[in-house]
Amino acid sequence: MAERKTSTKVKVLQTNTKRTCAKKETNDPVLTEKQKILFVASEARPFIATGGLADVVGSLPQALAADPKYDIRVVLPLYSDIKPEMRRKMSFLGNIYVQLAWRNQYCGVFTCEQDGVTFYFIDNEQYFKRKGCYGHYDDGERFAFFSLAVLEMLPFVNFWPHILHCHDWQAAASAIYLKTIYDNRPEYQAIRALFTIHNIEYQGKYSLDILGDLFGLSDEYRSLVEYDGCINLMKGAIECCERFSTVSPTYAQEIKTAQYAHGLQDIICRNEQKLTGILNGIDVLSYNSKTDKALFANYDENDFSGKKVCKAELQKMLGLPVKDVPIIAMITRLVSHKGVDLVKAVAEDILHEDLQFVLLGTGDTKYEDYFRNLGERYEGKCSANIAFNGDLSRKIYSGADIFLMPSISEPCGLSQMIASRYATVPLVRETGGLYDSIKPFGAGGNGFTFASCNPYDMLYVIHEALDAYKNTAVWEELMKKAIMTDFSWLKSADEYKKLYDLTFAR
Repeated sequence: MAERKTSTKVKVLQTNTKRTCAKKETNDPVLTEKQKILFVASEARPFIATGGLADVVGSLPQALAADPKYDIRVVLPLYSDIKPEMRRKMSFLGNIYVQLAWRNQYCGVFTCEQDGVTFYFIDNEQYFKRKGCYGHYDDGERFAFFSLAVLEMLPFVNFWPHILHCHDWQAAASAIYLKTIYDNRPEYQAIRALFTIHNIEYQGKYSLDILGDLFGLSDEYRSLVEYDGCINLMKGAIECCERFSTVSPTYAQEIKTAQYAHGLQDIICRNEQKLTGILNGIDVLSYNSKTDKALFANYDENDFSGKKVCKAELQKMLGLPVKDVPIIAMITRLVSHKGVDLVKAVAEDILHEDLQFVLLGTGDTKYEDYFRNLGERYEGKCSANIAFNGDLSRKIYSGADIFLMPSISEPCGLSQMIASRYATVPLVRETGGLYDSIKPFGAGGNGFTFASCNPYDMLYVIHEALDAYKNTAVWEELMKKAIMTDFSWLKSADEYKKLYDLTFAR
């Protein structure tokens, strides 16, 4: 047993001669027609979405699949919340049984093709026939089953990926299982693991007491997942994978520090030679001011007259006076790390200016109550919409002038990119993907930025933006810079292709 433990550490943490040989014999992309990548994730558009993870897993595979050198597939849980029209697209392939510790569980496998990508769905009603994707008492068991089922599915569907691309803590166990209990199976030894962190705050922490009983891992592998006195699935995936990445270059540097890493900074630094940061893209076909049917009028960089219509109609819709004053908008979750406290600190100062403020979002009750009250006190200047509304969000993106995104931390951020697609100029704090995607207009960039977490620094830059708005020629130039910034997946997909090559070569 001691000899096996030492061997596992060598295989997991270092280049392994045996695995390299197996790769050349069975799974080398040079010897096969396509490089095979299997995305393992807990959500993806258009099937199920709660946040930015779904946007990435819905869009990146599609961008990669456009390259004939790749065979891209995605596997998701079959949640009951997936809409009936999407379920009707699926075909039932059959079922297998998955041994999770002492439990022998049914696993149905469904499939469909979407935008050139093959999707698989893992079905088990005990785990996934319930409301919502997350927040259940047994999430650890649910996603342990899902991760194990992914590996058991491979021979059933006869798809052996070169790279298992796992996303966030819900899929972390698939990388851990691949490099531990499946590592003695020859057909799995050539598979490399890439783990992508979308938000390091959520790590999959559980008591060490359930390592064997729930996760089915013996004490032989305890050191891989143990951290700070508990099981930490994200830590285990980082240790086990050949490479790991995050969703912007700046965030990749930030998570090496205690300020951003939520306790994992030592693990990140110890494995930093495996770390890459790649900025996300967005679906530029969906978010397109020329074609978006949700808008009151369409427009492009050559003619912004439609944007004026969008602004006037938004003002009417929200009960704001229709006049030519700048609209500052926020579309956000109302939680502290989104910088809501910065806005609260100077909201009254902002609203004393000749402008209108529009907010859309839900979150912590204290913030919801604050903005409701603010809207009541500044009726005609402030519209606080405490809701989640996709149609309204697009109308705000297109009708506003300035998009405020003062996040304390932001791994990538998509809203600043979406706003830009509608020529609404972003004003952001320089953190994570906000720093990588938005550069200050004064230096020839596509928006406005501030660095500190001081609300008055933010207010100073807001005044800069308001001054720029008064100059029609300057503002139109800035709108053009914003709308013409390339936030498509093409560049990001090329970076992932390079990362796949590095992962496979390891």
